[in-house]
Amino acid sequence: MLTLHSTARYLIFFQYAGTKYSGVMRIPADQAGQGVENHLESAVRKLKPVNEVSVSISSRTDSGVHALCNSAHVDIQRRAGKPPLPEQTLVEALNFHLKAEPIRITRAYRVHSDFHARYRAISRTYVYRFASGLRHHTEMPVTERDLCWALRDTRLNINAMQEATALLIGTHDFSTFRALNSETPFKNPVKSLESARLEPGVSFSQRHFHRDIQFWELTFKSRSFLYRQVRRMTGALVAVGQGRLSVSQIQELLEARDSLAFPNNLTAPAHGLFLTQVQYRDADLGRLDTDRII
Repeated sequence: MLTLHSTARYLIFFQYAGTKYSGVMRIPADQAGQGVENHLESAVRKLKPVNEVSVSISSRTDSGVHALCNSAHVDIQRRAGKPPLPEQTLVEALNFHLKAEPIRITRAYRVHSDFHARYRAISRTYVYRFASGLRHHTEMPVTERDLCWALRDTRLNINAMQEATALLIGTHDFSTFRALNSETPFKNPVKSLESARLEPGVSFSQRHFHRDIQFWELTFKSRSFLYRQVRRMTGALVAVGQGRLSVSQIQELLEARDSLAFPNNLTAPAHGLFLTQVQYRDADLGRLDTDRII
């Protein structure tokens, strides 16, 4: 007699402080460090599924980069006679096994068996946080440690930064703003930046104590980004604010379409960057009938 196991694919949303991890992706056991994915898969295995566990991450982040909202899909096959885990039960169970780590599952959805977290995403939003008005990086409030880029002795030309930011909006070949890696030759450098804006940031510490420090946020939204594109764009825009680059030079960098044309030492550090949203169509997150996943 054939025994059927109950299998469900879930889309999970999760957040993490990236300081201690070697990025979000799984790190092989024979290499130093661990990625967030290592811990996610370990937590799923502790639910004792029948199938081999593999978490498919939607959005890659580098070492030191944080996420308020990343996503992934995972198949969980339970033993015969056990129904698929309810979504909230899965969230609570995974968080129980992740409690020692700065990683939290925020939501889970049962999705179709052909759903793919990476390819079904319709947009991703990143926020880069930085602060001005510090005489030394040690003046950064403890609540902002590893969560914000401290700009020392810096007065920023915000109007110039906003003008330069607007140049990046739209569809462009962003080759200059991508770092070189093993995937570079195979990635289409043409991306459509739906929005880019510079706004004052909000900080608990600024409100209550560090009132001379001004926090700022650069927000970028696109369906996808190139390797280190956001950190390069941020570094260039901050350089405009500092007077190290002109607004017209941002346009020249775009038109150069050459990664090697990007100035040395301008890439913003990882610790100020947050992935804040991965968006899907409502139809992809609709509830499934229990007899549609077997």
